[in-house]
Amino acid sequence: MSYAGSNPGPFDPSDPFGPPRPRRSPLRRPLTVALAALVPGALLGWLAYEALGGTGSGGANGPGAGAGAAPSVLSSPANGADGAGGASGDGKTGVGTSTASASASAPAGSGAASLQGTVVVIDPGHNPTNYRHTSDINRKVDIGTNWKECDTTGTSTNSGYSEAEFTLDVAHRLRALLQQQGATVRLTQDADRPYGPCVDERARIGNAAHADAVVSIHADGAGAGQRGFHVILPGAVYEGAADTRAIVAPSKDLGKLIAGDFTRATGTSPSNYVGDGTGLVTREDLGGLNLSTVPKVFIECGNMRDTKDAALLTSGAWRQKAAQGISEGIVSFLHGS
Repeated sequence: MSYAGSNPGPFDPSDPFGPPRPRRSPLRRPLTVALAALVPGALLGWLAYEALGGTGSGGANGPGAGAGAAPSVLSSPANGADGAGGASGDGKTGVGTSTASASASAPAGSGAASLQGTVVVIDPGHNPTNYRHTSDINRKVDIGTNWKECDTTGTSTNSGYSEAEFTLDVAHRLRALLQQQGATVRLTQDADRPYGPCVDERARIGNAAHADAVVSIHADGAGAGQRGFHVILPGAVYEGAADTRAIVAPSKDLGKLIAGDFTRATGTSPSNYVGDGTGLVTREDLGGLNLSTVPKVFIECGNMRDTKDAALLTSGAWRQKAAQGISEGIVSFLHGS
């Protein structure tokens, strides 16, 4: 910054010969002392102003940010597969709001970085092209207690909407919600491989990621009239390659939280055909659970073979609610609620 300007004095500054030396104002010494005191103060004030981002010409706000402009908070994870979503899933948290005020006003567990440092693995059940690779998915793999098929094609609605399409769509929506809150999210498959992965590999993916939570997304294929969701928990298995003893308790906590939040978010009820109305079922025959060494649950979001449930499962708006409910349960679990 330049301090150049007029310098009024007892002489004419345009005089090429300078001021007559005998003339001296009686105010010159006091003015000199005053200026000597003011200049350092003004300089310090300017430096402090610049350090706080005063002019927007540099520093935290960057070039041309404008005087006093605060940085905005913006996260933009991918939307769901069909682009449907609600206010909670649009990838924005406090756009145009300063970082400090966004953090101060956000409730616990909902801040843009509240899950920073956590790892969540989402396991979209089946694979959209499994049906093209029947010999591959029918081969048997060791699940600890016995041998089981690598994978299956899954079920579908009467109109042909496949479980694999459903699970991948919900997985994308769930990933966006969790990434928005700062979690590291990995999918076991993203329609990026011809089939599978096999159930044993799905478990290994979560284990290798040292996931804080793993959720496998499914939809059931029960008979008509059988409705509702249920969450499948690992039983205590200690046989062959399987040892779930360390994850039974935390997985149950995760499952109970997801079941409660799923009910609230979607407005649907727990299954009327398994779980005795609790929405919770324990199983010891699923390789994806038996071989897991980290907290993991399955969720059957509804019954694709029932027309009323199918109407929900094929709705993009409802799938967003489903993802929201699962997300809230995971967040509560990760925060130790």
